[in-house]
Amino acid sequence: MMKDTTSSVAGAIQNPKAPDPPRADGPPKADRPPIVIRGLRKSFGSQVVLNGIDLTIDSGKTVSILGQSGAGKSVLLKLIIGLQAPDAGTIEIHGQDIANASHEELTEIRKKIGFLFQNGALYDSLTVAQNVGFPLARHTQLTREEREQRVHELLSKVGMERDAAKMPSEISGGMQKRVGLARALALDPEIVLFDEPTAGLDPVTADEIDGLIAQLKSDRHMTSIVVTHDIHAVRLVSDRIVMLRQGNVVMDGTFEDMQKDKDEFIVRFLKTAA
Repeated sequence: MMKDTTSSVAGAIQNPKAPDPPRADGPPKADRPPIVIRGLRKSFGSQVVLNGIDLTIDSGKTVSILGQSGAGKSVLLKLIIGLQAPDAGTIEIHGQDIANASHEELTEIRKKIGFLFQNGALYDSLTVAQNVGFPLARHTQLTREEREQRVHELLSKVGMERDAAKMPSEISGGMQKRVGLARALALDPEIVLFDEPTAGLDPVTADEIDGLIAQLKSDRHMTSIVVTHDIHAVRLVSDRIVMLRQGNVVMDGTFEDMQKDKDEFIVRFLKTAA
């Protein structure tokens, strides 16, 4: 679980909606895909993690990112949210290149993005309700009563309303993921990034989390990226699948496309992940 010292990161990711920042000349924002990545490169020392990938994600679509451990999946999410800087390439969120954005511009971009951390990232010293209400209290002008109502609604959506007064240490890993999801949705983001949402969970709990993500896709029409090894989740929630290997995109298509692909790596991946 996450200590309170990380509040600056969580706060930066989970911010309220605000007027769109000024955009550069070009097509109206409505005509642009919410996420456009071109020539993205990232290395750590001699290790090449992303080797010039291109990726466009359309509005309201859910794209699952697959690949072996170390393939750069979680790094890609951190680059999209601006927690890490690319070595080269562009990442446009609603037409703005975050790699060249000022601190103020990046803050505005982050206001439209929710992030579900791999481990839930709940604050140890806050109750379940306080964790979900944290971004509301810090970044909105809602009254206390309005915040409490919003928290109750969010916890009800993920089946955690009866556990609002518990501490994170008093609930299971799957329940922590549910609370983390509620917090990621607190400010009604336009884009949600899921980092291994079912990692470490038993099959029943993982299936419940997958169901919640699928329901969000249906109910809210959000643009989402899901980093996962869970093939069942991929089949359930994905409009599109992107497979990474050695820093490159080796497959980009539907689940059916992936099943038909004869590439030896993809065939082996499906067999071992099933």
